[in-house]
Amino acid sequence: GMNLKKIMERSFDIIFSVVALLITSPFILIIGILIKATDGGDIFFTQERVGKSGKLFKIIKFRSMYMDADKKLEEILKKNFKAKEEWEKFHKLKDDPRVTPIGKFIRRTSLDELPQFINVLKGEMSIVGPRPVTKEEIEKFYKEKANLILSVKPGITGYWQVEERNDIDNYERRVKMDEWYVKNKNFLFDLKIILKTIKVIFTGKGAY
Repeated sequence: GMNLKKIMERSFDIIFSVVALLITSPFILIIGILIKATDGGDIFFTQERVGKSGKLFKIIKFRSMYMDADKKLEEILKKNFKAKEEWEKFHKLKDDPRVTPIGKFIRRTSLDELPQFINVLKGEMSIVGPRPVTKEEIEKFYKEKANLILSVKPGITGYWQVEERNDIDNYERRVKMDEWYVKNKNFLFDLKIILKTIKVIFTGKGAY
């Protein structure tokens, strides 16, 4: 059954999430209103991610793209040759026409991730853990490390997010860090990661 450590971890997750949601509720309200005002569409959007023990769940974010995002992308790729080249090469655009003005802001400040505290309350995520990945990423990058990394819940923040690094796209390093985290996971280490995350958010360093 649930041992004490597990109960403590879960309690911490719940208390932290409730407090975080209460503190950020004015922001949540304002962001919600601004998203709604942009095009009258949904406030949240969900994406499928792989959770603990390989169980699929839907990660919740604030919607940062227009509702007709794909149509907007198609139009720009037809008209703009440079954008088309960039899209074919990187599958992302620096100045993405699909992203709303409020979307740009919440992405840059990581406020689009706030609704993930709901995922934590639902028991699908933890505050700290390996990053939540897609099925494709598991098959492509995690390979034989998948079982180990999926033995804990994915986190809103984690070890690799707070480490000073510029090679954010270096997947092997990321997987190694996730693996190291799972093997060395303990409450104090988690707390350290949370404090570092808060520092990163307020100093605007790193990937956030």
